[in-house]
Amino acid sequence: MAGGGGGGKGEPEFQVAPMIDVLLVLLIFFMSITSAQVLKVDKSITLPISANAVKKDNSRSEAIVNVRWDEGAKKATYIMDEKPYTDPAALGAALAAAKKIGETKVAKGPNPTFRCVIRADRLAMARTVATAMNAAAEAGISDISFSAVNRQ
Repeated sequence: MAGGGGGGKGEPEFQVAPMIDVLLVLLIFFMSITSAQVLKVDKSITLPISANAVKKDNSRSEAIVNVRWDEGAKKATYIMDEKPYTDPAALGAALAAAKKIGETKVAKGPNPTFRCVIRADRLAMARTVATAMNAAAEAGISDISFSAVNRQ
């Protein structure tokens, strides 16, 4: 009978190939999750500084609204999922759709609330941030967070 592995003579061999396969699958999984989160963040925005800024909780479903400020034109552009919005009503409709999708994903989890994270440029006027907050409120989102950094 042709042997299948370790019949009693010698030591069993350690198989490296299946372990490498599993590690590569895990690596691809974590890379895809990380890149999806990074795509929502606009790197051109300079966040305000707050000494009390803490790391955010990533276990909840959220929509990220980037408020890009054009200092020359004194105008804000709202960006969500790489799509720019100049009309607050259109932003509110997009947030309502994101809330509906996000709540179905986490409804069975421990925390089914959906939040809106506003990442406003440091130079943006307060009324532009208030416009983003109003759009979130009109979409039925009551949990609104703001992004800040705790150092320059």
